[in-house]
Amino acid sequence: MTEPPHDLVDLEPVRKYNPPEPPRRERDPWTLVLGILGGVLLGTGVTFAILSAMGVIQEPVPTTVPPGPVLTTPPLSGPPPTLGDVSTAASVAARVIPSTVFIQTSGFLLGSSGSGVVYGTEGHIVTNHHVVSGARSLWVVFADGARFPATVVGTDPLTDLAVLKVERVDVAPIELGSSASLAIGQAAIAVGNPLGLEGGPTVTAGIVSALNRSLAIDRSSTLYGLVQTDAPIAPGSSGGALVDANARLIGITTAIAVSEVGAEGLGFAVPVDIMVGVVEDLIARGTVSHASMGIEGTTAWATGSAGAEFPVGVGVSRLLANSAFASAGGQRNDVIVQVADTRVNTLEDLIAVLRRLRAGHVIEVRILRSSNEEQVLDVELSRLGS
Repeated sequence: MTEPPHDLVDLEPVRKYNPPEPPRRERDPWTLVLGILGGVLLGTGVTFAILSAMGVIQEPVPTTVPPGPVLTTPPLSGPPPTLGDVSTAASVAARVIPSTVFIQTSGFLLGSSGSGVVYGTEGHIVTNHHVVSGARSLWVVFADGARFPATVVGTDPLTDLAVLKVERVDVAPIELGSSASLAIGQAAIAVGNPLGLEGGPTVTAGIVSALNRSLAIDRSSTLYGLVQTDAPIAPGSSGGALVDANARLIGITTAIAVSEVGAEGLGFAVPVDIMVGVVEDLIARGTVSHASMGIEGTTAWATGSAGAEFPVGVGVSRLLANSAFASAGGQRNDVIVQVADTRVNTLEDLIAVLRRLRAGHVIEVRILRSSNEEQVLDVELSRLGS
């Protein structure tokens, strides 16, 4: 790890950030609409609502000073996919529309609607947890107009995902892509059923605007590792598909940004790499064994002589009971810098990585301890909430 061109002299705890007001609700009560003011999404290195839930008031100053990141532009490995002559928006739409469905729900007081995608060949439908939460009955309408009753296989509020099941065999499963290889600026196409409009899915095109976003959806819940896009997404598109220029799924649309003047052109999707693990767990067991390291912590910052600050890892402020991290030799004030071969600069980075892992996995965790001593721990992850 190359040090930046300055001397790091201090390591400070992350500064706290008050979470935004609860997001506005869409016309149907189960679709999330986020009220995000300018600048909220641009802040980096801040601790989101998870810290308040943890009860971390002040981070003790760790005894080590990990090096800051090298601020260089990564080499290009080739141009990202674009909508060109081979892959046009029309050809992508033709491949994705048969795999996109309209979801109708009825609850205690009123009905609502959302979107979903066909997963696999056995009648499974992936959508958002908030689309189906509280529903007494569910119907899935396919692009050809066929309408089927649906049952809930399982839901996961932590990632806002749900799996439904319909008794239809001639389904068109969506092709899965990867969110790990996404590049900011590459093409992104959203396919869903906005505003509860019948008559087939709506297709909008844009780009991948940002990666690894963390978004507080209310005072107690935050989504991590989200894909951000400027492809127009309207209320009712929740649970729909975000695909790349090759018609491969890269995310499940879950939220849009709205300010006092209206939609801001910011949409967010749960990345497909997180989605697949959650969906497979829900199909197999009906629940998800989310991973935990058994710690509380905050983003650790290194400060240079010129006043520049860099997020450099996660400072461990507390070891919970039966902590997996402590069982592997971890200590309070350790600074976690890498988890399962993924660089971790912030608390949000760490949680996003854990969302892709499961309880029982044994992973390598790289830490810095006193005197810049670097160690690698083999941590067997515990189950979140246990």
